[in-house]
Amino acid sequence: MAWDTDRTKRLLLDAATAEFSEHGLAGARVDRIASAAGVNKERIYQYFGKKDDLFATVLAEALQAALQAVNAEGTGPDAVGDYAARLFDHHIAHPEIPRLVYWEGLERGLLAADSPVRAAFHAEKVDRMQRMLPGIGRIEAGELLLTLVSLVNAWPVLPQLDALIIPDAGDRGARVIARRAAIIATVTAAAAAAMESAAV
Repeated sequence: MAWDTDRTKRLLLDAATAEFSEHGLAGARVDRIASAAGVNKERIYQYFGKKDDLFATVLAEALQAALQAVNAEGTGPDAVGDYAARLFDHHIAHPEIPRLVYWEGLERGLLAADSPVRAAFHAEKVDRMQRMLPGIGRIEAGELLLTLVSLVNAWPVLPQLDALIIPDAGDRGARVIARRAAIIATVTAAAAAAMESAAV
């Protein structure tokens, strides 16, 4: 029976995504990834290199999937609010994405900013924000995007703060709806303010 390299890579990437999301880069174990994938750990080194390289591949793939799944469409503040809502929905369905981003920040810090691939990925996101809000500058678009991404990423990763700050919020479903609405309102208002400033 022929070896299915693509299938093996997919099994390893899926297992690595779960492992890194749960334990971070430092806490993740190659043995656990291989075991969860049902693959010899030597395949990890063969296909992806070191554990750091595997983490980078997992994160890049997760971010690219989110970019493709959630398009920044339309123009104006309401379109930016809608984009934030859809990205929030995506991250609720795929909490491994914000978890991976947080682990990267905690463990790699500014080293991640040295990646030309990641820089290009985020530059495209800033470009999209500028297209959504014609007339705003690149710095303003970046600030707005950073605000949007910070709000969307934080809630799935920091459930303890949500429980501490809003302890009587009701069931999880109602809380998701309320938090989503708060993010939409905040981001829409910030987008409107950016457009107003640009028009002055």
